[in-house]
Amino acid sequence: MTAAVLYGKEELRIEQVAVPPLSPDEVLVRVKAALTCGTDLKVYRQGYHARMIVPPAIFGHELAGIVEKVGEDVRNFHKGMRVVAANSAPCLECRYCRRDRANLCERLLFNNGAYAEFIRIPGPIVRQNLLEIPDHIDFADAALVEPLACVLRGVDQTGLRSGDTMAIIGLGPIGLLFVRLAKLRSARVIAIGKRPSQLLAAKRMGADEIVNSTETENVVAEVRRRTPDGDGVDIAVEAVGTPLTWEWAAGMVHRGGTVNFFGGCPSGSSVRLDTSRLHYSEITIKASFHHTPTYIRKALECINRGDIQGKHFITGQSPLTRLPEVLRHMANRNGDLKTAIIP
Repeated sequence: MTAAVLYGKEELRIEQVAVPPLSPDEVLVRVKAALTCGTDLKVYRQGYHARMIVPPAIFGHELAGIVEKVGEDVRNFHKGMRVVAANSAPCLECRYCRRDRANLCERLLFNNGAYAEFIRIPGPIVRQNLLEIPDHIDFADAALVEPLACVLRGVDQTGLRSGDTMAIIGLGPIGLLFVRLAKLRSARVIAIGKRPSQLLAAKRMGADEIVNSTETENVVAEVRRRTPDGDGVDIAVEAVGTPLTWEWAAGMVHRGGTVNFFGGCPSGSSVRLDTSRLHYSEITIKASFHHTPTYIRKALECINRGDIQGKHFITGQSPLTRLPEVLRHMANRNGDLKTAIIP
């Protein structure tokens, strides 16, 4: 089969490799659509991911396709079934799983390999995070399940209520998903970004206010100015992953506000926060990582209802053979959102 194999930093080769064999509890899926994402770009640029992938390896993790073959112990899936697979599964036994924190599972199993004609779905994912796709949902739309599940969980962690004002920093696919979900919950949204195409996309998603960070001397002050009495927002979501934008988020909320540090900063990063303000203003600080099987199901339900549509987040389509070119294009900060890679 044709596959994209990562060998190291920005060293990606399109090669012919063997179709992976199956264990009795596994499923082989013919990939119909795999979506690019910021994590894949990060892996491509640094040549590895400490928890998810060690080269040489096929990578990519947002996918949907058709069941090609099932192991002899698999009962709920059959050849020809349209499915979407998450990229991980928890062990269900460790202390985090027992406390309903499966995203922090001590033995969280990751699966990569979406940028290929076929992908093997390990048994734990088959049992917990492989779902049938309704016939009316396009494969590319279904492949949004994984990032959407992460964002749905992130929104729930903020405690967002109807009428709240939420500031969202960063308007890539993740930030735009936050914009869309916040508007679906009747929030007022202030979207902060720097690329014109993404600012326009946020407006199309329903953002009430747009702040261009490249044209604003003091982003925090500008956001606060756009809130009643200049007090700040109820909730600030950081979806970039830099110390500076983390500090912005912490400075935007009013007394009793909530901050969600959704974007992961580079290892070893540190931020400066006003401890007096955090304490005496009772600022709640949260950080969201990954998803759980519950949210994978909620994400597919959200797509099934039509609340989230691929056309708003997928800005291009490309054959698998051009994936290296697509990633190089993304690395140039061209402003595109997601590209559907079609093997």
